[in-house]
Amino acid sequence: MAAVRTLRLILILWLASLSVSDPEADALLRLKQSFQDDNEALGSWVASSHPCSGWKGVVCFNNIITGLHLSDLGLAGKIDAEALLLIRSLRTISFVNNDFSGPIPEFNRLGALKSLLLSKNHFSGEIPADFFSRMSSLKKVWLSQNNFTGSIPKSLTQLPNLMELHLEQNQFSGTIPSMEREKLVSLDLSYNKLEGKIPDGVSKFGPNSFKGNEGLCGKPLTTICSDPTQKPPDDMPTPSSSPQDETKKTGQSSQMIIWTVFGLLAAGVLLSAIYNSRKRETQFSILGKEVVHDAVEVHISSRGSSGRKGSMSKRGSSRGGSKHDIGDLIIVNGEKGTFGLSDLMKAAAEVLGNGGLGSAYKAVMTNGLAVVVKRLREMNRLGREGLDAEMRKFGSLRHQNILTPLAYHYRKEEKLLVSEYIPKGSLLYVLHGDRGDFHAELTWPTRLKIIQGIARGLDFLHSEFASYDLPHGNLKSSNVLLGDNYEPLLSDYAFHPFINAPQAAQTMFAYKAPEYVQYQQLTPKCDVYCLGIIILEILTGKFPSQYLNNGKGGTDVVQWVQSAISENREVEVINPEIATSTGSTNEMLKLLHIGASCTESNPELRPDLREATRRIEEVQV
Repeated sequence: MAAVRTLRLILILWLASLSVSDPEADALLRLKQSFQDDNEALGSWVASSHPCSGWKGVVCFNNIITGLHLSDLGLAGKIDAEALLLIRSLRTISFVNNDFSGPIPEFNRLGALKSLLLSKNHFSGEIPADFFSRMSSLKKVWLSQNNFTGSIPKSLTQLPNLMELHLEQNQFSGTIPSMEREKLVSLDLSYNKLEGKIPDGVSKFGPNSFKGNEGLCGKPLTTICSDPTQKPPDDMPTPSSSPQDETKKTGQSSQMIIWTVFGLLAAGVLLSAIYNSRKRETQFSILGKEVVHDAVEVHISSRGSSGRKGSMSKRGSSRGGSKHDIGDLIIVNGEKGTFGLSDLMKAAAEVLGNGGLGSAYKAVMTNGLAVVVKRLREMNRLGREGLDAEMRKFGSLRHQNILTPLAYHYRKEEKLLVSEYIPKGSLLYVLHGDRGDFHAELTWPTRLKIIQGIARGLDFLHSEFASYDLPHGNLKSSNVLLGDNYEPLLSDYAFHPFINAPQAAQTMFAYKAPEYVQYQQLTPKCDVYCLGIIILEILTGKFPSQYLNNGKGGTDVVQWVQSAISENREVEVINPEIATSTGSTNEMLKLLHIGASCTESNPELRPDLREATRRIEEVQV
């Protein structure tokens, strides 16, 4: 009898366990019921599975729901914001490009949200002034292309962590509230009904951020704000002009017109000449792509046994005296033999291009050794002894994925770094340039080999230069050279201690990491961000806009890939040249997710390099 009772108790407990459901799954199903989903876009939301196991638009991390990205699904109806209160780890919400209408839902009850994206819907009405007062974690707010009216909520402009604010194409009216937010990097208030002077705190943004508001004035717009306190007195007489004055004014006006026309013609000729001279250059020259021009002689000053003197210059340049003297050639790595200034003097050189840190030349010496000589003009932070110690450390590095320098020269105004010439060139050139025979060789196994080699080399640098904020500091595809078997070699690394801060911010790619752009913070995770960009670049085949200082050209690979992941269409961003590799799609997607995690805007969510390398090593061909 006791056994029967025990069995019955076990059965009751087992049945009870079956009836217990996941509260977060129930919350999402409740949210789904509030929608009008005529196309059954959320058909994957079924009670028999976990939301992180494939529910459309549900973003998870370690099986925890962190985001809800329901864009472009044709959804309508009411958004049950109360149901979302049960999802404790929810941080991002996107309902972009749907058919929702009515007042803004009660998302202000979700105080931990970091991103609220509601663009391209039909929301309307005024937003209460204090709506965002309890949402201090918000970083991105997109309300553009709706029908919101009334004033811009003051609480919205007081968010301490706000980075992106898009309110364009609504019906907002009144003045722009003061926004003294250093973290704000993206602002668009265009095409509303705003008026008055643009606050100084947002005048740093371009005129496109404010266009379409006829009542706005002040910088950066050309419309000057009127000052009613400086009206001229009504009874002030207007001085009359004599015929001589009028003649003089007419002459001055004619002269001004003549000089203006002359100036415009001269400017036109100058611009035409600049255009014609630059038309021969490729878009990769600013990144150090190998562009071979006419051969030039390289003359380097020496005080050796020959007694000859000279300076590095193009053919026809005069050979100077002590003014151009740069001292001795210091060999720091003798694996390729030893050579001196006289050997470089006899070599002919090809101009390889101009990178952010200086120009580069290829020189082939009489013994057949081909080297690259880089002129580094910005490395002035250390004196001779400090630079010598660092260069000798560089020369001692040994790793199959690190290009070890051979020698260097020191001069106060500029430094010369001599390295072995790698014929295949840079990864940037192989991926995006005139690749020739390289095109068919960039298979999936080759690309994976390159990425894994880059990660290993970077991990080695992070071990050797562990005390540096930026162990590499300038990792990008133009600074990854490819050997004959496509083994990657990292170059231009660990230069950060040599370069003054203003020049470093302009020339080193690690300064493009979000934590520096937003908070001026430099950590080794900036290198991880750079690694993520290269992973996405190799897998998508797209030239990253992140490499360009002017933001024009290329593809924002981070945003593109993150959007694809949130919408479960990652396969679409894989380069077609490798997407057809049989049985490798899952491994490609695994690597794509690693690249996306390395480019997380929040460095706390970004893996450290050791973890990123471990995950990359686990990817299979």
